[in-house]
Amino acid sequence: MATDHTRKRGPLAIGGRLRRLVERMDQDAGRVYADLGVVFEQRWWGVMEHLAEQGPASVAELARALGITQPSVSQTRRSLEVAGLIQAQSDPRDARSRRLDLSDQGRALYRQLAPVWAAMDVVAVELNAEVADVMSMLDSLDAALARTSLYERIRRAMDGPQGGKG
Repeated sequence: MATDHTRKRGPLAIGGRLRRLVERMDQDAGRVYADLGVVFEQRWWGVMEHLAEQGPASVAELARALGITQPSVSQTRRSLEVAGLIQAQSDPRDARSRRLDLSDQGRALYRQLAPVWAAMDVVAVELNAEVADVMSMLDSLDAALARTSLYERIRRAMDGPQGGKG
């Protein structure tokens, strides 16, 4: 493992380190999709998986289920629509709302990629064991930030004895 600026910064760079890991994982997953001749963005997976397993959903429902923001889901929705993998229809219960569902092309791609995702799951379990249960650590980090946001923690540190008020 190379020593680099981000790594040297220690805990201060946790966000950068996590982004770098996600980028590395997404790039490698992208290489697998490319090897198969498939155009697929890893960020699509959560939305596609939810729609395939749970059926049609609104952007708000997807955001809640995936634990991400509505703007993030909306951005993913737009790229999935452009790729022809999902379709939006008026909600029969509320004409102002749109429900997203996989298109026929999206369902076919989901079935085609199921073996890849099964292999990724095996690899994820192996990596989790190799690095001392990283999933538990991520769960703990997620819970800690749910209890007290990063914003609140930074403000408290800035106002505390070492930070001072600026």
